[in-house]
Amino acid sequence: MTSSSLRYALAAAARGWHAFPLIPGGKVPPRGFTRWEERATTDPDTIRTWWARQPYNIGIATGPSRLVVVDLDTPKDGQNPPPQWDRPGITEGADVFAALCADAGQPLPLETFQVRTRRGGMHLYYTPPDGLTLTNTNGAKGGLGWLIDTRANGGYVVGPGSTVTATDGHGTYQVVNAAPPALLPPWLADLLTPAPLPEQRPVVVDLASTERHSAYLQAAINGELERVTSSPEHGHNVALYRASVALGQLVAGGALSEQEVSALLLNAAQSVGQGYGEASRTIGSGLRAGARRPRTVAA
Repeated sequence: MTSSSLRYALAAAARGWHAFPLIPGGKVPPRGFTRWEERATTDPDTIRTWWARQPYNIGIATGPSRLVVVDLDTPKDGQNPPPQWDRPGITEGADVFAALCADAGQPLPLETFQVRTRRGGMHLYYTPPDGLTLTNTNGAKGGLGWLIDTRANGGYVVGPGSTVTATDGHGTYQVVNAAPPALLPPWLADLLTPAPLPEQRPVVVDLASTERHSAYLQAAINGELERVTSSPEHGHNVALYRASVALGQLVAGGALSEQEVSALLLNAAQSVGQGYGEASRTIGSGLRAGARRPRTVAA
């Protein structure tokens, strides 16, 4: 007999979405299941083999699936909107999204694939414009607003048919609109596209002694590694990219070696559960971006 979660995993694959297993009742891959973004698949035989072991929950890797998922969350107990969103009628992510659309003079883009999440939030599935690669965002920090996250390249969502159990209860991710994912509205794509690095002269940090020079570099390295290791569960890739940009500036300025920086960043990324391939691509991208704004450290 085919399990319900297997049917949903196969249905996702039939849509061209790359699926992989998450632990039963949870939102993370099984122990030892690394490189999930690379291994996620649309192959039904592979999916059947995985799900023959356990009735796994379903992960959908948004990057290879060419999806951008807008996650409209609900607040946890005691969680109140920040000043920017402390307006009448705003109590959750869906309200913030509606206000964001109204402020932009745009209609609510709800004619798309929709999933009701465990705690009553909503996942809205879109396809990105051709040639545009987006990454993950979290809330108001570089994202769309309070209680709105997005998942794209380097991220995943819990797929429909999954049941998650947590300390605050359990619930199932349910399809509420099975329409094909709509194209991400251009104005939302613009908001989610990272601003290009401004043209800037190389920054020179004038340090008088070799001892201070070493102390500065060590502090810079430690700070960026901590950015990665202390990042939230769904913010690892963004933190890794930003750390790679920052240290890439010093690599381009000749203060650090690319090989050393890459190894340190990769180790930090893997310590928080990122796969080798995903982390390597993010580090490479960040180093290239940082190289456009080299920073040199004067002895």
